[in-house]
Amino acid sequence: MSIGIAAQEERVGARIAELEKVLGDPSDPLGDVSYARVLEADEEGEMLAPGERILDDVALNADFVPRAHGGRLERIDNLVRVMRQVFRRDVALGLGYGVTSFMAAVNVWTCGTAEQRARLARLLLDGGKVSVAYHELAHGNDFVRNEFEATPTGEGFLLNGTKQVINNADRADAWVLFSRTSDRPGSRSHSVVLAERAGLDAGRFRVLPRYDAVGVRGCHLSGLHFEDCPLPPGALVGELGQGVELALRAFQITRTAVPGMALGATDTSLRTVVRFALGRQLYRRSVMEIPHAKATLSGAFLDLLVCDSLSLAGSRAVHLLPDETSVYAAAVKYLVPRMLSDAMNELSIVLGARFYVREGEFGIFQKHVRDLPVLSLGHAGSAACQATIIPQLPRLARRAWFTGEPAPDALFRPREDLPEVSFDGLTLASGRDGLSASLVAAVDELPSGSPVERAAHGIALKMMDELRQVQEEALALAPEDRTALARPASFALADRYAVLLAAASAIGVWRQAAAAPGDDPFLADPAWLAAALHRLARRLGHHPPELPAECEPRVHEEVLRRFQENASYDLYNTPLAG
Repeated sequence: MSIGIAAQEERVGARIAELEKVLGDPSDPLGDVSYARVLEADEEGEMLAPGERILDDVALNADFVPRAHGGRLERIDNLVRVMRQVFRRDVALGLGYGVTSFMAAVNVWTCGTAEQRARLARLLLDGGKVSVAYHELAHGNDFVRNEFEATPTGEGFLLNGTKQVINNADRADAWVLFSRTSDRPGSRSHSVVLAERAGLDAGRFRVLPRYDAVGVRGCHLSGLHFEDCPLPPGALVGELGQGVELALRAFQITRTAVPGMALGATDTSLRTVVRFALGRQLYRRSVMEIPHAKATLSGAFLDLLVCDSLSLAGSRAVHLLPDETSVYAAAVKYLVPRMLSDAMNELSIVLGARFYVREGEFGIFQKHVRDLPVLSLGHAGSAACQATIIPQLPRLARRAWFTGEPAPDALFRPREDLPEVSFDGLTLASGRDGLSASLVAAVDELPSGSPVERAAHGIALKMMDELRQVQEEALALAPEDRTALARPASFALADRYAVLLAAASAIGVWRQAAAAPGDDPFLADPAWLAAALHRLARRLGHHPPELPAECEPRVHEEVLRRFQENASYDLYNTPLAG
């Protein structure tokens, strides 16, 4: 096992270092992928061409292809770490260059034939792009009502209809299309097909004009229109009528991965505001000396650690707990973008009027503010993710929370070896939840010797009480409140549950770090855990006691250290190129 750990960590560490080197210091105005160049491209509404050339040179597409098919993909959490380095410079580059291809490809890795997987792997490894089209504007997230048709014929399928707001539709070499294959109502009326541009009749389809967007202005958002366009029978991904199941299984991976990548953009935003606070004077002292500003920066850092803890647990669950991933992925996709957005809003207050400036030293902040909300939509908005969680709550309340087995310790160890992704093991719902069970188990095991440890333990107890309250309310849900048409109270219940999963993840990460304090002394320190749980308790509407005096200085000290040493504001403390 130790050999595997060393090999996987060595590979991802080398990959991240390579990306940092070739992308360069983003604060260097002469760099090809500097913030200055990123902002220029954004003003022009174009993708950053030098950035794409660099990513071509390092074959970033290989990171989206499993090792079994000749690529580099072996762990979802490591893919998140790699893409974080791109997102910290430009969200549009991260989405437009490759994440869209990853989101499309996951469908094929999950249920494609051996030939489809091999063809798609070759396409990506040759530098091509793939787009995915689930939704239609007329039906939003209710994609079982989609009207786009792939009508089965004796010789394959005929494509008819329109798909809108597809990233890279105009320059993709293939498209993964969620399509109606039957007029019958219900979930078995849709299937997924893989349409390769080179094999289509060019007179039977067209690319629609680009959409203007507020965020990710460089991304090529357009659409596709087909008229009796034939597809061969080998285009079907999975089985006929399996589209909804396939999409929901693919979502378990993409919903988990993409929000974690977005931490890179918020990392940059925090770093930008720290630089501002240290360099600007107000009331005859630096902004950093103002208590509110100092607390805001520390709070944003804590939110990043919490989001990364939940992202870590969700992405590693794909490997370790694939039958439980459905609810975790929805929680990650729902909560992480919301917390990052809240952190950005708080940081903008410290930045003040410069928050509105679209150029210069702090211009990248407003770009990230505009770009990040796009990630909270993607192929499933917040309400859709809550709607995934709500029907599972009563079953989890009955079977899992106070009776189930806790998650394995490996779920919370960022650098430990993992088995391959179990695509076949992903299920739509299992009735098990080891992450919440870990919260219950941890309450009996958390130390309470020092004031800081007692503070963390006390809040953890309150979290367990909150879980019991959520359990009672989930069991009392009326049948009509267990669906996407539920009353607001059900959606609020899903929100509280997601926050509790975040708390369980943070506790799990701290416990594993504390067991090996030499690896990362800060993560092993209970100060950040107590402060993070304090923020989560307030998010739940609680009013926990004030933290011990030593918590805030310890967190603030780490904020400054990582800024001065150019280290990332996440669980990995990664060396950065400026």
